[in-house]
Amino acid sequence: MKDWQTAFAEIKRGTDEILPEDDLIEKLKSGKTLTVKAGFDPTAPDLHLGHTVLINKLRAFQQHGHKVVFLIGDFTGLIGDPTGKNVTRKPLSKDQVLENAKTYQEQVFKILDPELTEIRFNSEWMDKLGADGMIKLAASQTVARMLERDDFKKRYNSNQPIAIHEFLYPLVQGWDSVALHADVELGGTDQRFNLLMGRELQKENGQAQQTIVMMPLLEGLDGVQKMSKSLNNYIGITDTPNEMFGKIMSISDELMWRYYELLSFKPLEEIAALKQRMADGENPRDIKIILARELIARFHSDEAAEQAYQDFVQRFQKNAIPDEMPEHSIDLGEEGIAIGNLLKQAGLVGSTSDAMRMIKQGAVKIDGEKVTDTRLTLTEASENVYQVGKRKFARVTLR
Repeated sequence: MKDWQTAFAEIKRGTDEILPEDDLIEKLKSGKTLTVKAGFDPTAPDLHLGHTVLINKLRAFQQHGHKVVFLIGDFTGLIGDPTGKNVTRKPLSKDQVLENAKTYQEQVFKILDPELTEIRFNSEWMDKLGADGMIKLAASQTVARMLERDDFKKRYNSNQPIAIHEFLYPLVQGWDSVALHADVELGGTDQRFNLLMGRELQKENGQAQQTIVMMPLLEGLDGVQKMSKSLNNYIGITDTPNEMFGKIMSISDELMWRYYELLSFKPLEEIAALKQRMADGENPRDIKIILARELIARFHSDEAAEQAYQDFVQRFQKNAIPDEMPEHSIDLGEEGIAIGNLLKQAGLVGSTSDAMRMIKQGAVKIDGEKVTDTRLTLTEASENVYQVGKRKFARVTLR
């Protein structure tokens, strides 16, 4: 393959949509060093694996010599991104935004090449734009245009309030592309309207329009909703190696392949070979271990990945946890579920009093770890192996 073809194949991997695709091909063929932008509002102090789907794609551009702008939305963070929300999002304070931005800068270079990365803050140009500039920017679009955006339209039609400042968010994100003369902008599928706004504003300002690369939203540990700290279904890139290993091992076999596609740096041929191994009868657990070790090595070290694996072997395999066991799905309810009720619903004890007695005897374990608190209440979505005595096991998914 020619270089541009190799680049295009690697960039397209895992994408949901490229708009327009022919435009990206022409830009790659030109041999020009492209300015590739992705914006991140520092709404939480740490990044999780869902964020890294975009960052991994930025890395793919870097590997072919293009310049990446990791844009920290310290100005947009003050507005609050309304994307996908059915209520007005609470804006962050300036201090919160700046504190969170510090950790983003520290964490992003676990994936990106510092030599090919520019970290920028959109307050650089938005503060200079001033009230006059903001009014002119707002005058470039109509309310009808803003209501074309799906989440705004739904809220409007259901009489949910939309604050005026929320209309500014896509305009500011679009203006970022103008300020940076972006050739390419990356975003999630939920950012389609905002990404297209960048193209629109660039055209109005006499610039070549950016190509849009949209990435799918990574599902969290529950396999249903997108990974989010607020939903507590996330794997943080600063999680300890053992935490990260345990969380990855808890995902479903189906979700594992989604994670391979969007998070692994292995060539697609290698992933296809792993799928074949599973089809030929290899335990999915062993395939999941390969993924866990890769991700822990990336965010910690090879040594940490090896140690987390050894700890897993000690806790699980040496405790003789069987491959086959009953599986149960249990609702958490609004206030969680007490350990005694969980064990009873999973058929591991006859009554909650039996559960209390077994806990006091040290005979109850979760993923090989002894439970000592008879008042333990589980409040988070998870999938774990529960054990009572030497022979009773159940895999329980809490929803």
